[in-house]
Amino acid sequence: MDGEFDYLIVGAGSAGCVLAERLSADGRSRVLVLEAGGSDRRFFVQVPLGYGKLYHDPRVNWCYRTEPDPGLAGQADYWPRGKVLGGSSAINAMVWIRGHPQDYEDWRAAGNPGWGWDEARAAFRAIEDNEDGPCDLRGAGGPLFIRSNRMPGHSLVEPFLAACESLGLKRNADFNGADQEGVGIYQLTIRDGRRNSAARAFLRPALKRPNVALRSDAQVTRILFDGRRATGVEYRWKGRTCTARAGEVIVSGGAINSPQVLMLSGVGPGADLQAMGIPVLHDQPNVGANLSDHQGINYTWRAHVPTMNDLLRPWWGKLRVGLRYLARRDGPLSLSINHAGGFFRTDPGRDRPNMQLYFQAFSTLLPRPGQRPVLNPDPFSGLSIGLSNCRPGSRGKIALGSPDPFAPPRIFANVFSTEGDIAEMLDAVKMLRRIAAARPLADLLDEELRPGPQVRTDAELIADIRARSGTVFHPACTCRMGPDPAHAVVDARLRVHGLDGLRVCDASAFPALIAGNTNAPAMLMGWLGAARILEDRRAGA
Repeated sequence: MDGEFDYLIVGAGSAGCVLAERLSADGRSRVLVLEAGGSDRRFFVQVPLGYGKLYHDPRVNWCYRTEPDPGLAGQADYWPRGKVLGGSSAINAMVWIRGHPQDYEDWRAAGNPGWGWDEARAAFRAIEDNEDGPCDLRGAGGPLFIRSNRMPGHSLVEPFLAACESLGLKRNADFNGADQEGVGIYQLTIRDGRRNSAARAFLRPALKRPNVALRSDAQVTRILFDGRRATGVEYRWKGRTCTARAGEVIVSGGAINSPQVLMLSGVGPGADLQAMGIPVLHDQPNVGANLSDHQGINYTWRAHVPTMNDLLRPWWGKLRVGLRYLARRDGPLSLSINHAGGFFRTDPGRDRPNMQLYFQAFSTLLPRPGQRPVLNPDPFSGLSIGLSNCRPGSRGKIALGSPDPFAPPRIFANVFSTEGDIAEMLDAVKMLRRIAAARPLADLLDEELRPGPQVRTDAELIADIRARSGTVFHPACTCRMGPDPAHAVVDARLRVHGLDGLRVCDASAFPALIAGNTNAPAMLMGWLGAARILEDRRAGA
């Protein structure tokens, strides 16, 4: 740990792990990774359906809560984020979605050269080792194995897909293929029955190199500067305050922690920092602003055929699936909670899908406090169909709650604050009911349990949306990329505008939220970000 490093990466999450592998690949550049969380070598981290056990576990999770939100009927939402090697890729639902190609073209068109679909597609193909093998769009032989999930995880998947087809939604065998729209089975970051996080795919191979160092349980408290050049960081480790120096500091803490670290270091909204007693190094009001996140809601039905509730609820069922997993690494525990899904448009006049579907062959209406009982579902046969918006117009912000670096930041999600967001969610939940009413799925259902048949009018449906919706864990854009420092924090090479030796590389730098799960594009940020960093070093920039 002694001496100066070429690169210091703050955060071993989806982007940070990729950065560590790519920046150290030459075998010469000295790379230090600092991660506030601890080891991911935990049973329920490795077991795919163990996701539910990680949902409220402070040993691997920041367990954030938002400020009370008018858009959610005044409720405070719960935001789990990974505090562990692998970051949120170690506690997520493992769905691998690249995003719609036009999303990346929008990034490029916003003044970010090198971030269009052509560059993104090439990078994804290099990242992936897809079970279905290579093609013009899929990659094979890359560091990250992607399970194709050709076989349905439950017998109810086929009736769900057939019901969607009867409503005009086409079957789609690959949401990362030529077209995102339609319904099918998700590709997953699962390998040999185990979660395939960024730590497993990228960080562990990097740590085999002598030029890579990792310090976990090390929380960065501020970035150090010499004038306007970042020179290192200060961090707490084992009760001690330590410092580390590097030629470049790359903040990869994610959409919540990256702006928090910048603000603690005097980089952010000047008046807010002064009010906290933090000396202002660089007045940049966009740090923490432009927060964008996908919001979702589930509808739940009682079924008169067995669901995963019947298998996972009784003690003997838990024993059976547990023994099967330990012996063969397959069965229900080797799956994601999302057994199928897809993308659709609430209005055929839209140029691309604006809603994502999630089908779960189980239900969890009776949660225990502080738990998400995926492994202990309802004591009856139930299933859920959920959705989330792909391109919300609402914007929130991250702010400091205290100058204490160990105090949680304040999250102002500000969801459903535009009429357009509510209008499209209203159209979307009506689609959920149409799916449930379509055969053959309708033949298997007894009654709607949530929100229930008594919720019928538009006003009642909107009230339910506000009462029961919440994050689907895709916050982004809080240090967004763009050419103009009046509207963005970093440039297209991820350099913080107005400062030297400092970059931000993670989902916080997204210029705009993409359609779909954000783990894949967060890894893309690390891959393309590393390429920019290495190019600049060769050019002496």
